[in-house]
Amino acid sequence: MPADTAKIAMTPLLVARAELAAEDIKLFELRPPTANELNEFTPGAHISVKTPCGEIRKYSLCNDPAERDYYQIAVKREAGGRGGSRSMFDALAAGDTLLTSQPRNDFPLAASPAGYTLIAGGIGITPILSMARHLKATGGRFKLYYLTRSRETTAFHAELNRPQFRGNVTIHHDDGNPDKALDLWPVLEKPRGHVYCCGPRGLMMAVRDMTGHWSSAAVHFEAFQEPEKNAVDNKPFKVTIKSTGKEVEVAADTSILEALRASGRTVPSSCESGSCGSCKTRLVSGDVDHRDLVLTEQEKSNHIMVCVSRAATGDLVIDI
Repeated sequence: MPADTAKIAMTPLLVARAELAAEDIKLFELRPPTANELNEFTPGAHISVKTPCGEIRKYSLCNDPAERDYYQIAVKREAGGRGGSRSMFDALAAGDTLLTSQPRNDFPLAASPAGYTLIAGGIGITPILSMARHLKATGGRFKLYYLTRSRETTAFHAELNRPQFRGNVTIHHDDGNPDKALDLWPVLEKPRGHVYCCGPRGLMMAVRDMTGHWSSAAVHFEAFQEPEKNAVDNKPFKVTIKSTGKEVEVAADTSILEALRASGRTVPSSCESGSCGSCKTRLVSGDVDHRDLVLTEQEKSNHIMVCVSRAATGDLVIDI
């Protein structure tokens, strides 16, 4: 998830633990240099960190928010990414220091007396695990469905198989075969409580489709940063701001939001992954490649999420 580095205040934390949590996933435990407590956080929160290669990245906190003496994050090494996760995985070790921001939550856990359905795919387990730990500690009702390729790629496998989570957690491996995917329709057919989902885009799109009959206020998504499989196909284009007529160039490796910021325009934003709705912008004209998880089919005709969506063909005109 990209971040506006100029607006992030960071402080150094000590890497107290750095160890493999699963294949290509490393667990980091971050503690303050002194005995002071860290800033409190709520389930679903994340921190921004300055990675060893200098990139700013956001990582969800996966420990129980009641634990105030450390932050826990897990990082998947993305070979096709821009280098942030690779440098965290390859270069960061116990004893190092890491610049981190205060926690922020774009994926908060709403009160739900009827309980929660938590759905995680791959490294998307990180914010979901914080929720599960919190709910287990506070007596909340929940079921967690954790979908991974194999036992070897499943982070926190041992913990989630301990007796305290018995009856709350289902772990499913599909061996990378779509035909072996867990059928979530029986879980989501009857609306009850709140749904929280984090994982690959395909999983979140499937959950969104299966919860179309739910209240939109009861279904929550958070996208984690994946290497964009279609990034090589991204084309530069222009966005025209209707009110001023100003044209803004959007490079192939830049989002509309980033291009607007660089041009001096301020646009509200939060998650910057197409799942929170903060940067919803009026679309005047143009053919859009919608990549968000927020807009309804009706809204897509006249709105765009400028953090992730792009022009499909030609240029765009927006109204901000």
